[in-house]
Amino acid sequence: MGESGSGKTTIGRCIVRLLEPSSGAVLFDGVDLAALSAHELRRRRRDFQLVFQDPYGSLDPRMRVRSILAEPLEVHGLGDRAWRRRRVDELLDLVGLPASAAQRYPHEFSGGQRQRIGIARALATEPRLLVADEPVSALDVSVRAQILNLLARLQEKLGLTLLLIAHDLALVEQIADRVGVLYLGRLVEVGPTASLFADPQHPYTAGLLASVPVADPTRGGAHPVLAGEVASALSPPAGCAFHPRCPVARPRCAEQTPALDAVGSDRRAACFYPGEAGRTDRSWNFSDRTT
Repeated sequence: MGESGSGKTTIGRCIVRLLEPSSGAVLFDGVDLAALSAHELRRRRRDFQLVFQDPYGSLDPRMRVRSILAEPLEVHGLGDRAWRRRRVDELLDLVGLPASAAQRYPHEFSGGQRQRIGIARALATEPRLLVADEPVSALDVSVRAQILNLLARLQEKLGLTLLLIAHDLALVEQIADRVGVLYLGRLVEVGPTASLFADPQHPYTAGLLASVPVADPTRGGAHPVLAGEVASALSPPAGCAFHPRCPVARPRCAEQTPALDAVGSDRRAACFYPGEAGRTDRSWNFSDRTT
């Protein structure tokens, strides 16, 4: 999670190699996906798929739903025509759409239904990793819960690893087991969702939590709200990139870049003074807040 422009979508697209990383490695089962040839990548691609953010622009308007869902099966040479037809019907049932939807075009569906089709397409090859790039941000609030519940149910039923890209903190708290917080393209904190939300160690994480509106106007937040603007990713500040906005920054922060080091047994934070921004009276629970 992180603000817009922090690099969430870029990381997701690099993982599935829709974007080529300029450096580093993308390890999947110990294999560097960034180093694979086009032939080797195609063979492995069925194991990891992407659900796009925009359900309106990610489906070919000239193809019927049956063709959209069958295309990944054809690309990977899975089954014969009869098997693929049965598989398409199974996928539609899996995401809660009737079999008759297979004969219709994307424009005949609502946004939530289109996203269900996108999820079905991503699941067609039985992937082990599903990257969901802000899968509900383009949907009406009334539809979001349905898609989130669908993803949670599919994750449990199919044994999926789900990498969720989001800036909606309520969504993250609801569905994630572990959270990585991004700022200007760098991970600044990683840890289990419950402990990270209850006791943020990085001041940026604390500021994100404080930015969520409180339903009760008589109650104050536990952490200082972030001030200032995000710096340019093309020309980030020296030292810790967050230090111009940090309420606990010191001279060292402007000169040195902190490593993502262990904080306790199950947390990591890229901060020289972890936990200081969160050491105030916590008079609220995140469940009391709304987005």
